[in-house]
Amino acid sequence: MDNDMEDYMDYMYEMDNLNNSCEYEELQVSYSLIPVLYMLVFILGLSGNGVVIFIVWKAESKRRAADVYIGNLALADLTFVVTLPLWAVYSALKYHWPFGVALCKLSSYIVILNMYASVFCLTCLSLDRYLAIVRSLRSSQLRTRGRMRASLIAIWVLSGTLASPTLLFRTTSFNKLTNHTSCVMDFSLVASNETENLWIAGLGISSTAFGFLIPLLAMMVCYGFIGCTVKRHFNKNLRKEDQRKRRLLKIITTLVVVFATCWMPFHLLKSMDSLSYLGVLPDSCSLLNFLLYAHPYTTCLAYLNSCLNPFLYAFFDLRFRSQFLCLLNLKKALHQSPASSLSSQKTEAQSLATKV
Repeated sequence: MDNDMEDYMDYMYEMDNLNNSCEYEELQVSYSLIPVLYMLVFILGLSGNGVVIFIVWKAESKRRAADVYIGNLALADLTFVVTLPLWAVYSALKYHWPFGVALCKLSSYIVILNMYASVFCLTCLSLDRYLAIVRSLRSSQLRTRGRMRASLIAIWVLSGTLASPTLLFRTTSFNKLTNHTSCVMDFSLVASNETENLWIAGLGISSTAFGFLIPLLAMMVCYGFIGCTVKRHFNKNLRKEDQRKRRLLKIITTLVVVFATCWMPFHLLKSMDSLSYLGVLPDSCSLLNFLLYAHPYTTCLAYLNSCLNPFLYAFFDLRFRSQFLCLLNLKKALHQSPASSLSSQKTEAQSLATKV
């Protein structure tokens, strides 16, 4: 697969080039199952990430450095899930794109932008924990508000730049035989038939390297140092500050593990396809059929990551849960309590939020 979420029609073109010797029949259940899964991710991701962004925004006075990265991670996921109804319709129509060139480019771009922004936010979260735990004496100098803003700008600029080939090369293509319009990558502007395979493989390998392998390696290095420090210095009788550090560390570690689990099959499949374009792997019917069958489901697993994070916060983060409950209590108070009672409940809610 190239640097975007390659679809069925891209592979059908490749299969035609194998002298029509490969027999392939799409799993009919995919046309109904994949759209349902996409819409489920859309509903859960829209509501869950919306709540996360709202809580991070409301807790401005008590916002941790990690909360800012978590808020941006939720923003990337929220922006992405908004496009999922388009891809659900695309799958339900047997990979026919009825929405035009502009939405083909924009929605594909947002998918890749989310992939990069998510992994970069997780990397910055891991680095923040490394500075807070391993370099705790100097972390106040390194974790300033200005540096945090600069890192966020760098995350979004770098993500937008790395995803930009999608805006250039994604377009719609009409197939007269099937009477379908597909949303595919077209390298005819920069590549000939002889060099097109190199472009596809190059973009596929680079997106896996910058959007998965290198950030994952950086996170593993950070957690290696963190693990040594925790083992050496933290004992059972932890101070409250150390307990908060370990609790936040557990949350972020879980986010990283879930991200790797959801995205690894997709990137593994994409790397196999890129290597087949380079001739490193045999360009066989069995390999092509495997990629065709597995692609929709590895893509769906990758998309699932965008709706899981809010549930991980709710399950592991006592502070997040308390702030969410505070919002619910205040909402009830607006309808049920007089002004004096509301003020009292608000004070209690704020007290609860600062205890965790």
